[in-house]
Amino acid sequence: MGKKVTDKVTWVGKVDWELQRFHGDEYSTDRGSSYNSYLIRDRKTALIDTVWQPYDEEFVENLRKEIDPKEIDYIIVNHGEVDHSGALAALMREIPDTPIYCTANGVKSLKGHYHRDWNFVTVRTGDTLDLGECKLVFVEAPMLHWPDSMFCYMTEENILFSNDGFGQHYASEFLFNDTVDQAELYAEALKYFANILTPFSGFVIKKINEILDLGLPVDMICPSHGVIWRDDPLQIVRKYLEWADGYKENQITLVYDTMWDGTRKMAEAIAEGIRLADPYVKVKLFNASKTDKNDILTEIFKSKTVLFGSPTINNGLLYSVSGILEMCRGLKFKGKKAAAFGCYGWSGESVRLITKALGECKFDIINDGIRASWVPDSTAIEACIEFGKEIANA
Repeated sequence: MGKKVTDKVTWVGKVDWELQRFHGDEYSTDRGSSYNSYLIRDRKTALIDTVWQPYDEEFVENLRKEIDPKEIDYIIVNHGEVDHSGALAALMREIPDTPIYCTANGVKSLKGHYHRDWNFVTVRTGDTLDLGECKLVFVEAPMLHWPDSMFCYMTEENILFSNDGFGQHYASEFLFNDTVDQAELYAEALKYFANILTPFSGFVIKKINEILDLGLPVDMICPSHGVIWRDDPLQIVRKYLEWADGYKENQITLVYDTMWDGTRKMAEAIAEGIRLADPYVKVKLFNASKTDKNDILTEIFKSKTVLFGSPTINNGLLYSVSGILEMCRGLKFKGKKAAAFGCYGWSGESVRLITKALGECKFDIINDGIRASWVPDSTAIEACIEFGKEIANA
């Protein structure tokens, strides 16, 4: 059943408690997620987004408990990705002529996914849709996080329907930000930003400032995933501006994988050296083959310096470290220092290869890194401790 957001707005989405992976295997959702769809009833009725395709029939059935679908005058698609539009085909079988409002790129996306020529109405920033007492004002938001993305603002109610902006992959039986665990909420909001929106930080700052410059009152922010921000809704906007502006904490993170514990021992010795040189810096170590990759990327996002370590195997790196480096390259982290380490038996290319990858990721490389042959002995361990001190001082 739906949940009341305001007298005119009802949440008609789906809470997915079982979701563990998202975007294929690209994103971990340890706390599940929700697919938020909003029904607006004024003199005209509008539906904003649907839910993911596996729940399409369930969505339409539950929607019928709220309203006869034939009473829906307009459908708004803020984003064509299938976690937003997955139930659209099932709904359009019920109401095939209902106009669908989206951006021009949204039309391309929806046609690409569903191969249907529905009644599309393209909108641009500043276009409005009159619902009666309220209007929807459309705001294009390209690259937040797809080219087709848009927000819409509901006048009188002062609600920003923010699409993937300000969301979280966070399942809850509660609807609003002030009714859930704040530590969980912000952990998921930060993880969401770090893993999805970081490459578009410049767009985030520009679009937020563009919206703020309009001077519109915002009493509520309704994202496409997670809870609704009603208690001081602009708190998450302020956080986004902070996160998008080269965010880093006083933290150094070591990411490594190891074959016979040599690289692990190097990592621990380097961490010891860092702590000796700077007892106030947070130092975190993660084995890339044993820790969730999205949690690692979140910690990298928070860090001022990141060290990557791998032994050499087949003249290359262990794939878990290579995978994290590739994701870092795509996420375009800014303003972070980095260095490499690793042990080897015969050829020893890993440190050089990691250093090259760090450059491609646009990290500020501190030095040429450190290598140790075979399992590091006491001399090599001492060298790693001194290397850690050098990293801390850098």
